[in-house]
Amino acid sequence: MNQLSIANQSVTLPNGVSLAYYDSLDANKPVVVLLHGYCGSSAYWEQVVASLGEEARIIALDLRGHGRSSDQTGTEETNAMELYADDLAAMLDQLKITNACVLGHSLGGYIALAFAERYSERLSAFGLVHSTSLPDGDAAKENRDNAVAAIKKDGVASFVEGLVPKLYSPDNKLAMAEQVERSIAIGKGTSSAGAIGAAKGMKVRPDRTEVLKQTALPLLLLAGEQDQIIPAERTFIVEGSHVTQVKLADAGHMGMIEQPEAFSEAVLGFIKKLG
Repeated sequence: MNQLSIANQSVTLPNGVSLAYYDSLDANKPVVVLLHGYCGSSAYWEQVVASLGEEARIIALDLRGHGRSSDQTGTEETNAMELYADDLAAMLDQLKITNACVLGHSLGGYIALAFAERYSERLSAFGLVHSTSLPDGDAAKENRDNAVAAIKKDGVASFVEGLVPKLYSPDNKLAMAEQVERSIAIGKGTSSAGAIGAAKGMKVRPDRTEVLKQTALPLLLLAGEQDQIIPAERTFIVEGSHVTQVKLADAGHMGMIEQPEAFSEAVLGFIKKLG
């Protein structure tokens, strides 16, 4: 298995799952946890962790079955978003972190919402990065089933070779061929059980728009102007004085890679407000 990740530490949770993570280890700064997207790893953030680390202690983990983190059982069970949220809570317990800002990319955003629903008292803020509170529609659910079938038939490597180019904007897919290949290599580090479990979990996730509507916490909603996976209107669900909305120009679904400087500027602006 090709495991590309920036995570250089690991923690074993009470449930037996080993989570790998990157930690900038600055105890005097507010904690910001970064959750990557489907068939990604902590390496998705490699271009932005240094700049974000100027204002925060950055923790970027590999979700179970992704990167250097272990599978739960090696089976093809559904990994509900609540399961990942519980993983994160247990990890923060072991790191003795009681309060954090959690920012989630795509799948990571669905997990951030589940965490906000279950553990709101542990959040200083949270955010959706190229993600949405809305559930899958019928077509998306069918795509999840197709993903599971493709992974079972041809394996993860073939699946991510087809998936990853779609995550970039049409222009960037061609202009950023090296970054696309890097993202494909990262995706190949996902286990079959991890990819299948996540796909099944995303298919059954509930509508969590009420979490966004009811929270008084600082909330970051970041979208890509050319995102063909989750259009900006599916991210910008709520408004308010506590909500920061950012639309990245010339970015698809991978703003942290397609526009790392603009991405970092937007997230740093949000982090600085947390005081």
